[in-house]
Amino acid sequence: MSPNKSFSLSNTSIGTMKALILVGGYGTRLRPLTLNVPKPLVEFGNKPIMLHQVEALVEAGVETVVLAVSYMSDILEKEMNQHAKRLGIKIVFSQEDEPLGTAGPIALAKKHLSDEKCDKPFFVLNSDVISDYPFSKLLEFHKGHGKEGTICVAKVEEPSKYGVVVYEGDTGRIHRFVEKPQEFVSNKINAGMYIFNPSIFKRMKPEPMSIEREVFPYMAEESELYCMELKDFWMDIGQPKDFLKGMCMYLTSLKKKSPEKLYKESNGVTIVGNVLVDETARIGKNCKIGPNVVLGPNVVIEDGVRIKRSTVMREATIKSHSWLESCIIGWESTVGQWARVENVTVLGQDVNVKDEIYLNGVRILPHKSISTSVPEPQIIM
Repeated sequence: MSPNKSFSLSNTSIGTMKALILVGGYGTRLRPLTLNVPKPLVEFGNKPIMLHQVEALVEAGVETVVLAVSYMSDILEKEMNQHAKRLGIKIVFSQEDEPLGTAGPIALAKKHLSDEKCDKPFFVLNSDVISDYPFSKLLEFHKGHGKEGTICVAKVEEPSKYGVVVYEGDTGRIHRFVEKPQEFVSNKINAGMYIFNPSIFKRMKPEPMSIEREVFPYMAEESELYCMELKDFWMDIGQPKDFLKGMCMYLTSLKKKSPEKLYKESNGVTIVGNVLVDETARIGKNCKIGPNVVLGPNVVIEDGVRIKRSTVMREATIKSHSWLESCIIGWESTVGQWARVENVTVLGQDVNVKDEIYLNGVRILPHKSISTSVPEPQIIM
C-alpha cells in the first residue's frame, strides 16, 4: 500500500474535526488471534475493536480519521474503507516504514491533522482501549481550560503496574507522572485517549519517540497538560485476560445503555446475566449461556452446552455437552463433544479440539488439531 492513501465518500471541508488512531503495533500480546488479523480488526462484542472507536468519534463530530499503520495494513485498508463509506467519513492511512512509538506517528501524520487554515484540536487514540468514549465531553473540557493538551485518566485497582498521573482534583491540571510507583501516590492512569491543539507538533518529530516519556512530562512542567477522569468503564484489551475482563465491562455498559441489544431466553435456552448473540448464531436445546458471553455470526452451539465469560467468534462450532469458561474461541474453530475449555484458553483460527479434551489456560496457534488434553497452561505451536 502506498503511504498516506485515503478513501472518502464526501469532500470533507477544511476545518472539520479530525482524529488519529495508533494502529502500528504487531498485536503480539493478543496472539494467536493477531496472527491472521490485525489487532484493530479482532472482533470485540461482535464488532472490530477499532470500529467501536470510529463510530464514537463520528458521533462526536469527527469527519476525518487518520490511521497510523504498518502491520497488515492492506487488510486494514480494505476493511476500514467499507466502514468509511457506510459512515460517510474520510479515512486516511499514514504508513510507518519503521515503528515510531507513540509520538512519532503523530508527527508523521501532521499534514493530515493540521494546516494553516485549520487550528482545531484533534483526538489521538490507542487502538486497543475499550471505553464508553466520552469524546464530546472531552472536547468540551479541553476547550474549557484552553491549554495545549488533555488526556483521559482511568481509575485502576493496582496502580503499581502502571504509570500513574498526579493532578489537581478540582481543575485537572497535571503536575507529574510516576512510573510504576511502589508507594501509593495516585490510582489514576493514562487511559490512551487524548485531545491536542496543533501547537503540540512543535514537540515531536517523525522518528521513534515516546509521547509518555518525551512529550507529556514537559507539557506538565509548563502547565499545558490537563486530564479528565473517565466515569464509566475502561480497559486496555490488548491481552486475552484483559480482553475478557473488558468484555464483561462492555456487556454491563450495554445493559445500562442499550438493553434491547442483549439476548433474551428462548426455545429452552437458559440465559444468565448479560449475553450478546449475533442474529445468525444458532443455539441448541438445554444450553445454559452466561453470564458475560458473546456469540458471533454463524456460530453453532449444539445441545447441552454450558458457556460463561467467553467470546466465541464467527463460524465456530461448539459441540454438544461441552463446557467453556473464560476463553476466546477463534474464527471457524471447533470444540468437540464433552470437552472442557477454561482459564483464559485462546484458540486461533480454524483450531479443531477433539471430543472429551480438557484445555487449561492454553494458547493454540491457527490450523491445529488437538487430540490430547493439555492440563497445564502452555502455547501449542
